[in-house]
Amino acid sequence: MTESVKNTLLFVVVAGLILLSGFTQSWNTAILILNMGLISAIMAIGVNLQWGFAGLFNVGVMGFVALGGLAVVLVSTPPTPGAWSSGGYGIVLSLLLGAATVVACVLVAQKLPKGRVQTLSIIGILVVGFFIYRAVFDPSAAAVEAINPAVAGNLGGLNFCTEARYCGWLVVLAWFAGGLLAAGAAWLIGKTALGLRSDYLAIATLGIAEIIIAIMKNEDWLARGVKNVYGIPRPYPVVGYEVELQNDPGFLTRADWFGLDPVTASTLSVKLGYSLLFTIVLLALLWMAQMALKSPWGRMMRAIRDNEVAAEAMGKDVTRRHLQIFVLGSAICGIAGAMMTTLDGQLTPGTYNPLRFTFLVWVMVIVGGSGNNFGAVLGAFLIWFLWIQVEPIGLWLMNLITLGLPDGSALKSHLIDSAAHMRLFTMGLILLIVLRFSPRGLIPEK
Repeated sequence: MTESVKNTLLFVVVAGLILLSGFTQSWNTAILILNMGLISAIMAIGVNLQWGFAGLFNVGVMGFVALGGLAVVLVSTPPTPGAWSSGGYGIVLSLLLGAATVVACVLVAQKLPKGRVQTLSIIGILVVGFFIYRAVFDPSAAAVEAINPAVAGNLGGLNFCTEARYCGWLVVLAWFAGGLLAAGAAWLIGKTALGLRSDYLAIATLGIAEIIIAIMKNEDWLARGVKNVYGIPRPYPVVGYEVELQNDPGFLTRADWFGLDPVTASTLSVKLGYSLLFTIVLLALLWMAQMALKSPWGRMMRAIRDNEVAAEAMGKDVTRRHLQIFVLGSAICGIAGAMMTTLDGQLTPGTYNPLRFTFLVWVMVIVGGSGNNFGAVLGAFLIWFLWIQVEPIGLWLMNLITLGLPDGSALKSHLIDSAAHMRLFTMGLILLIVLRFSPRGLIPEK
């Protein structure tokens, strides 16, 4: 069997598993797995760029995904009435003052010779800047958060349009804004952390990701914190609204052709609209990643990954290239995070946890094949399918195993209650099996 045939069969098997869940469970479940698989594949491509191309161990994926979701709120939602006049401009001014304080400290560190004068000057600037910042920021943030806190209490976004067909395309624009926001954060992180050794880089990126999540949870003026932001617009008209579809006679006629009731048909139509947009974005990013891999730039990145000393001896700026690919990979993760927030229709900072948005994406890349973009995509679909389906399969298996035990048995209750933990067990088992029998992944790098 040739390599291309084997790889094609692997994708066919995963597609068959998703179709099987549609036939045996529901098409809503199957399309949900497909949509989240598409988003996960984009995340996996971003991580594969960083690790597979350059060997950068980034475990702060969760932070960049969250920044992508935040960008959707800041770009595609309407502004909160009265928020900017009451305290919005004060918040912006305080942030500028904080940035000016940091810049002043950097200039002092560069201009003054090292010694007591330099140290005291930096401490003085930080102390004065901190009190000025808090004097401006605290009342401004309190004023914004006091505006109808039950449904608002934040600045809102930049969506000033009134027609749905134009507002919908603003949501798609917000996806790329999410990539830019994540890229900007990655540039700041990379300038300070990329000089660290791989294990210290992992610790630094994880810590920074946790800081980003903590800010999103606690700063209500930004995106309502743990109170969440609901009602995020959809990319209309590609993705419509169920109520509009159910009132459309033409759509009801087409639903009758397929033997579907209006509610089910409208739900499937909306999810398939998301699938179309997500597929377009995934194919575009996959094509660009493949072109980058085959280009001289891609060969240079792999040379740096394999031997930094030799690449640097050949005149390559290793630190600059690491920063470049760190920013690119993080931007792709930001786009995926923005797409996921749009799919959910809400921003919920409490759901961003390392287990789902860091560990799971790394498992996708390792199982699929580090350094191979198609392997990362395959791993994303396979692992996400298992993440969704293992729990119901585990419950069925435990019920089958305990079929002969009496209903009041403590062992039976324990085994059935433990079915929820089958997800983690299965992820670890699959990772061990792949590392044992195919350590380079299902579709290894050439």
